[in-house]
Amino acid sequence: MSLWSVRIVITRFCNSSSTQVPRFLSSPFLLLRSTSVRNNLLPRFHASISRCCSSVCVDSRRESTHTENSAIDSALDSVVKIFCFSSEPDVAEPWKNSWVGLATGSGFAIFGRRILTNAHVVEDHSYLQVKKHGSPTKYRAIVEAVGDECDLAILAVDNEEFWEDLNPLELGDIPSIGETIFALGYPRGGDTISVTKGITSRVELTNYCQSSTELLTIQIDATVKHGNSGGPVIMGNKVVGVAFQGLPRYIIPTPVIKHFLSVVEKNGYYIGFDLPDISCQAMENSQIRKNFKMNHGMSGILINEINLVSAAHKVLKKDDVILAIDGVPIGNDEKFVFRGKERVNFNHLVSMKKPGETGLFKVLRDGREHEFKISLNSVQQRLVPVRKFDTNCYVFAGFIFVPLSKPNIENSSGAICDCTLKRRPQKPVHEIIIISQVLWDVINVGYSSFKNLQVKKVNGEEVESMNHLRRLIKKCRTEDLRLDLEKGKVIVLNYKSARKETSLILERHRIPSAMS
Repeated sequence: MSLWSVRIVITRFCNSSSTQVPRFLSSPFLLLRSTSVRNNLLPRFHASISRCCSSVCVDSRRESTHTENSAIDSALDSVVKIFCFSSEPDVAEPWKNSWVGLATGSGFAIFGRRILTNAHVVEDHSYLQVKKHGSPTKYRAIVEAVGDECDLAILAVDNEEFWEDLNPLELGDIPSIGETIFALGYPRGGDTISVTKGITSRVELTNYCQSSTELLTIQIDATVKHGNSGGPVIMGNKVVGVAFQGLPRYIIPTPVIKHFLSVVEKNGYYIGFDLPDISCQAMENSQIRKNFKMNHGMSGILINEINLVSAAHKVLKKDDVILAIDGVPIGNDEKFVFRGKERVNFNHLVSMKKPGETGLFKVLRDGREHEFKISLNSVQQRLVPVRKFDTNCYVFAGFIFVPLSKPNIENSSGAICDCTLKRRPQKPVHEIIIISQVLWDVINVGYSSFKNLQVKKVNGEEVESMNHLRRLIKKCRTEDLRLDLEKGKVIVLNYKSARKETSLILERHRIPSAMS
C-alpha cells in the first residue's frame, strides 16, 4: 500500500463528521495497514495522523467555545443587578433601626415577569432597585415572596419598559460531576457583569447559612464573590443553580429552586420545606444491626428523637429503624442512591415533597416490618430560630420582652447559654421569651439587672409564646403581677401602677406602641 493511499484513507476519515479520531487511532486493522508501509514512510504516516487529529481537536474546541459564548451572551441580558437599601433592627430594642446601608446583589428573570434572587440579598430591605445589563436606568422592585430556609426570594417590577427585551431564563437539571458551568453576576468591586467558568465538583446536602436548614447543594470550583449572590449559574442555555451566601463555591440547585417556586405559585406565598422532624443515627456497626433484629442484607437508620409537634410523632417511635422512604432504600450510612453512584442524605427525599403530601415510611419495629403513610408539613424545627426575621416585641413597665433567637444569644456576651439552640419545641406554638432590656423607671427599681433572663411564668402560669405572655399580663386580676424568671429570680409589680407607667415610658422613649 502506498503512502498516497494511506493519506486518502486519513483524509476521508478526518473529513467525516460522524467518526471520532480516537476510535480511528485505536483501530488494530489500521495500525497493521500503517505498519506495512515501507521505505521509511511510517514516520510521515504518523505525522499525517497527528496533523489530522490536531485539526479535528481545534475545530471541536472552536465549536464548543462558540456554543458556550452564544449561551452566555443570551443569558447576560437576563441578569440584573440589585440595589438593596436596608436598615437592620436593634436586637435588644427592636423598634429601633440601625442606619440605612446599601448593599448590592444579583438576580435574573424567570417566567411570569419575576426576578429570582437570594433571600439574604433583600433582607431588612426598606427600598429596592434593579438595573439591567448595559443599562444606566434603575427600576423600583418589590418583594413578592421570601424563603429564608432555602435563601431564595422573588421580586416584581411594575414597569413595562424594564421588561422590554428581558427574556426569562429556563431552569435545567442538576449537572453531572465534571461538567462545565458559568457563574454570572455582579461581584463587588465593579459595576459591570462578571462571568466565571468552572466545573461541578459534587452534590450533597449542606446547612444553608440563612437558616441552618439542611438542603441539597452543588459544589463548584468557580469563584463566587460577594455581590454574585442571587446570580444564575448556567450550563448551556439553562440555569442549573443560584449562587448564595456563606458557603464559598456552593450553589442552590434547581430541585430546591423549583420546589420553592411551585410552593409559592400554588399558595400565593411561601410556606416552607417539609422535613422529617426526626433525629437519626447511622447503623454501620454490625452489632447494633443485630441488636435491632435486622436481617442480613437489611439497611436503615435508627430513630433517636422525634419532634413532638410533627405528624411523625403520632406514627413513628423511638428505636424504630427506617428501612425505606417511598420505596427508596436507606443505607446504613443515612444516605440513598441519588444518581448513578452518587449518594446523599435521606432528608432530601422528604424535603422535596410539597406541604401536605404524604410519605411512605417502611420501618422495622421489634423485628417486624411496617409501612406508615405520614402527612408532611412544615413545622417549627427549632425552639430558638437561627435568624430573626421580624421585630416582635412587647413593652410593659419598662421591661422589653422578645422571643429568643440566635442574635440575642450572640448579643448577650455569654449571659445566655447557646445550648438552647439545640432544643426542640414541645408545643405547636412554642417560644422562649426573655427580657432583652430594662428601661429605667420608678416602677422597676431594683430590677434593672434582670436582662437576658427567660420569663418562665406569669402569676403561676407557664409562658408558651409572646402572644401568650401578652394575654397573661392583660388578664391579670390581682393587685400584684408576678413574673418568675430563670435562676429563681422574681419580679413583683403593682399591676395598676405598672399599666399607668407603661404609657409614660413609651412616650418618654418615643416608642410608637407597646406591641410590635
